[in-house]
Amino acid sequence: MADDRIDLVIFDCDGVLVDSERLAVRVDALMLAELGWPLTEAEIVERFVGRSHRDLTAAIEQQLGRPLPEGWYDRYRPWYRSAFEAELTAVDGIIEALGLITLPSCVASSNTHPGLRHSLGLTGLYSRFEGRIFSASEVEHGKPAPDLFLHAARALGADPARCVVVEDSRFGVEAARAAGMRAFGYYGGLTPRAWLEGPGTVVFDEMRDLPELLLGGF
Repeated sequence: MADDRIDLVIFDCDGVLVDSERLAVRVDALMLAELGWPLTEAEIVERFVGRSHRDLTAAIEQQLGRPLPEGWYDRYRPWYRSAFEAELTAVDGIIEALGLITLPSCVASSNTHPGLRHSLGLTGLYSRFEGRIFSASEVEHGKPAPDLFLHAARALGADPARCVVVEDSRFGVEAARAAGMRAFGYYGGLTPRAWLEGPGTVVFDEMRDLPELLLGGF
């Protein structure tokens, strides 16, 4: 498929390409409880899904009223890796959708580059996007700020007004709107549909429908 109105399709990773958020939130709850900030999985989804590791760290430090020690996350990284290696899959229908989308595309995620290599590698998707993967660690402000999406568009020579973003978090669709990009909000995961609805956004719950939705535009 192609649409000459679109210069670039920007995919979020977690919850859009890889079905990682259920696993990550489960481990988040264990980690936060051990750190002294017990939250329910629903609270974690509302506060943190779609945000960067830097934002998570800042929130924990604010809640605890003290800085976390250097390398604090090293203890917990293996928890996530083990969960992902045991259970991570691609989002249902995304392989079929990607097979039909011939538009230029990239990944722009709140995850780190090592995390992206790991999760996309486990699901066989890394080679589809290699060289076109952008992390919030590359910009000053993560989602819901527009920085990451604008950075990806600039790096690939795309006009932001002719970019579309495929997201599954409210922070992600807010970032797309702030960047002046159209958004496709996928609510087939943890985020309720109502959190994604808004101006310049099409919401959908079946990833196999994405190629046709891109052709339909707004």
